[in-house]
Amino acid sequence: MPDIQYLGHSCFRLRGRDGTVICDPYDRSVGLDIGKPAAHIVTVSHQHPDHANVAAVKPLRERMFLIEGPGEYEVGGISVTGVRTFHDKQKGAERGSNTVYVIHMDDIVFCHLGDLGHELTTHQIDEIGNVDVLFIPVGGDETIGPAEAVSIISQIEPRIVIPMHYALNEQRSFEHDLASVDKFVHEVGLKDVVPEEKLNITSNNLPSEAEETRFVIMKPST
Repeated sequence: MPDIQYLGHSCFRLRGRDGTVICDPYDRSVGLDIGKPAAHIVTVSHQHPDHANVAAVKPLRERMFLIEGPGEYEVGGISVTGVRTFHDKQKGAERGSNTVYVIHMDDIVFCHLGDLGHELTTHQIDEIGNVDVLFIPVGGDETIGPAEAVSIISQIEPRIVIPMHYALNEQRSFEHDLASVDKFVHEVGLKDVVPEEKLNITSNNLPSEAEETRFVIMKPST
């Protein structure tokens, strides 16, 4: 039964029976303090400091396994697939490449889009495959914005969507002008949103394929 914690910006901690994964740890340039989270595995979508502060993560074993690009990885019962994408609409000419990670943990499939900057190709969608929980940037500026996020959600068709990479009240020094999550909430028509501090996922509490996608707003635990 994996549990999800949002550490702010694009950073999540996924903890299951076979280990703990930290996705996109950030540095203080974000305007937040990530603290000292611990993990067996760290994934880095691209080498910008606000997504690649691996030094902030404490290893839970003698050697923490670092994943920094496309490929297939198996670590202690957790499988991770990195899919090559781009940080912009110009195939990386402006901001470089980005890796989307598909993480199989405890029979749940998570997908972390990193700083995706474009809609996905058919080949990329096939590489990603079926997704239960999607972490998607919605703040715009250097990534996709709310409207583009909605389009990509329809491409992937996940069961649960958790937005990330948007403006937080605690952020005061971040150089990019990100939109608030409220714009995404409005775009998808959510009402009476109550942010959740932690989310436990099982195959039993996932929406069925016949049900609508569930949107979850998470409160950063920093």
